[in-house]
Amino acid sequence: MSRCDFASASGHLFSAGWRRGGGGTADVVEVATGERIGEIGLADEADVERAGAVAAEAQREWARASYKERADVMARASLALESMRADIVEMMIRETGGIRAKAEQEVTKALDELRSAAGLTDQPYGQLLPHDDTSVLSMARRVPAGVVGVIAPWNAPLMLAVRSVAPALALGNAVLLKPDVKTTLSGGVALARVFEAAGLPSGLLHVLPGGPEAGEAVVRSPHTRVISFTGSSATGRRVGEIAGGLLKRVVLELGGNNALIVLDDADLDAAVNNAAWGSLLHQGQICMATGRHLVHESIADEYVERLTAHARSLVVGDPRRPEVRVGPLIDARQALRVHDIVTGSVEAGAVLRTGGSHDGPFYKPTVLDRVTPGVRAFREEIFGPVIPVTRFSSDAEAVELAGQTEYGLSAAIHTGSVSRGLALAERLHTGMVHINGQTINDAAHIPMGGMGASGNGGRYGGHWNLDEFTFWQWVTARPTPPTYPV
Repeated sequence: MSRCDFASASGHLFSAGWRRGGGGTADVVEVATGERIGEIGLADEADVERAGAVAAEAQREWARASYKERADVMARASLALESMRADIVEMMIRETGGIRAKAEQEVTKALDELRSAAGLTDQPYGQLLPHDDTSVLSMARRVPAGVVGVIAPWNAPLMLAVRSVAPALALGNAVLLKPDVKTTLSGGVALARVFEAAGLPSGLLHVLPGGPEAGEAVVRSPHTRVISFTGSSATGRRVGEIAGGLLKRVVLELGGNNALIVLDDADLDAAVNNAAWGSLLHQGQICMATGRHLVHESIADEYVERLTAHARSLVVGDPRRPEVRVGPLIDARQALRVHDIVTGSVEAGAVLRTGGSHDGPFYKPTVLDRVTPGVRAFREEIFGPVIPVTRFSSDAEAVELAGQTEYGLSAAIHTGSVSRGLALAERLHTGMVHINGQTINDAAHIPMGGMGASGNGGRYGGHWNLDEFTFWQWVTARPTPPTYPV
């Protein structure tokens, strides 16, 4: 098994080799303990400009590579990632605060993305079009966009980077990746090591850690033609504003305040199990996390009792301990934000059933009952281990409550009748709906994305990646030039 060499990259960024960045360095800190576990190099605007120029030059040659060559790189990258899995999982646990099961799942999802990207290379890439002169060959073909800027978040750093990086590279583009400084090792250095091992030609992937200034430099770079951003809706609006002003394509996958609707005919055991997973996985720090539990009033009391008992049973602590099921939030500041939402909601009338306290970044799983649409726990994306329960009396009211948000990413419906669930799903303004499932659901081959404040309709996954990372070009070819009257 190969090792992922994080140590020799210490204090460096990856841009046509490992080099010092103009933005200095930053410490990498273990979330659970505060221990310093590494150092990263930071990119400044000059680094981004240099990387863009190198990427643009390298991309021209890469676009001419055969589809087999690009597929082979993706295949070798998946083998490299699998061989480095143990090291990357350990680093991800320390950097993100996620438990081992979450880190293992993320690597598995990243492997799926690489394998799916390999399959993109031999997809049909054009169409023959009719022409009024039958001697003329007329066709529309997809061509690589060029240089793609990818800005990835800290909560699922590897998977949310590779789902853009892999298809973009597979389709003949170069990539400037700006990972979050909190998780640059597992979300940036790891990918650089994987593609190094896979034999990706130099200059096609640049890992440029940094804060908002580095991200804005990637968006503004004259070399980037497509921007793929995953993160908060507030930052996404800024990215969209800048990219739109520069007439660049921008793919936005943003926040969510996702509803799980539990109807009166639902299997309560299954609903509670799915509900707990949807709200508490990775401490609720997932854009698809269940943020609102809309439960029929006839079963709401029992639903709340069961979730409360489950939340109290979960061990909170250092995610490297095997008995721990809820790790720390990304930092103490995030815990304070979550606590502010919880206390404000209780003051506004919500009933605290369990939790509602924290020790540094460790926030206890929290159940809030009788949450009404006016309180913060209903309105806002919490991004913490909080289960807000709102009661409804009819299917129509459930749909109305689900729609009382600016977000539109994911939803779930629990019911004993699939047809009833499908009828409700048609009325929900969300990019994804899961009947008798939960809101956190993703795969490499599906159209992943949201509506409203959750995104601009762009889609990651499967052949939908072609729409995001290639441009259409119309080509005609005549056996002889035409003659025009002058």
